[in-house]
Amino acid sequence: MLIVRSLSRSFREGGRVHQVLDGADAQLRCGETVAVTGRSGSGKSTLLNLISGIDRAERGTVEIDGRDVTAMGEPARTLFRRAHIGFVYQFFNLIPTLDVEENVRLVLELNGARGAQARERSLAALADVGLRERAHSAVDQLSGGEQQRVAIARALVHRPGLLLADEPTGNLDEQTAGEVLAVLLSLTRARGTTVVIVTHDVAVSHLADRVLELREGRLHS
Repeated sequence: MLIVRSLSRSFREGGRVHQVLDGADAQLRCGETVAVTGRSGSGKSTLLNLISGIDRAERGTVEIDGRDVTAMGEPARTLFRRAHIGFVYQFFNLIPTLDVEENVRLVLELNGARGAQARERSLAALADVGLRERAHSAVDQLSGGEQQRVAIARALVHRPGLLLADEPTGNLDEQTAGEVLAVLLSLTRARGTTVVIVTHDVAVSHLADRVLELREGRLHS
């Protein structure tokens, strides 16, 4: 379960203070997929950064499966994020000096897994997204849709309870976006993963269990 209570975050721009989040509240059930929409600059990516603990709120709390992320120190937040949260971004963020399987395995190694077990788990994650045969390819040899499927495998290989996706279809054509989204939702729903997807894509919103709009610093149903 994900509970967001009264989250507030502002940024200083020149001599002005821009209040991005102003008492945002939300509660997601385990396994629920929620799309977060809103105009550009409304604070959607900031919301994901606060949920994950990458950034810190000025006020409010974030609870993930009963753990108060906002109360953790930086080292504890980092370890919690690595172990319990998966991320998918618009621009894939794969490491070009690693092959496909190594990109996926890196998450396991950061969580302490090593050797044959880690390789087997990363290969299984690639099989889940239909890319087992590309395991030893260079990432720049893959199409955009294939790279995003690798990114999904990397995000889910450690079986996180929460997946945060920031415009995951934003860099793909309509057909490829639909294929990638189908893979992502099929895997997360089968595993009971809670998903927060920031999106401008109407198709994504239609497939979510709920849609929340971020407007004037708060989340609206």
